[in-house]
Amino acid sequence: MIRFLKALVLLPIAVVIVLLAVANREPVTLSFDPFSPEPVFSLVLPLYAVLFGAVALGILVGGIGSWLGQAGTRQRARYHRREADRLAKAAAELKTFGAPGVEPTYGRTNAHTALPAPVAAR
Repeated sequence: MIRFLKALVLLPIAVVIVLLAVANREPVTLSFDPFSPEPVFSLVLPLYAVLFGAVALGILVGGIGSWLGQAGTRQRARYHRREADRLAKAAAELKTFGAPGVEPTYGRTNAHTALPAPVAAR
């Protein structure tokens, strides 16, 4: 089902991209020198290559920006994962060895810890 939905969405997008590439085959000059009338560094590329390059650059810059923006979230997730692991380890240790200084009840169901005797006031 998901494959069908992917094909349903991606197939028209692929057709549009191919049509854009076929319709824009004319070469254009891409100049990286905005100040000189005769550019020192320029490329002659088909228009579709310039458009696809710009889209790819936008995706790359947006992905890097998003990744950097989520740094705090990833840091908190690592902290909470380490804390959960530490607490799970402590719980497993308590299940295995019991709390330090506590006598085991060994199956007694009515075992209660006695309170200390009251101290007489003088």
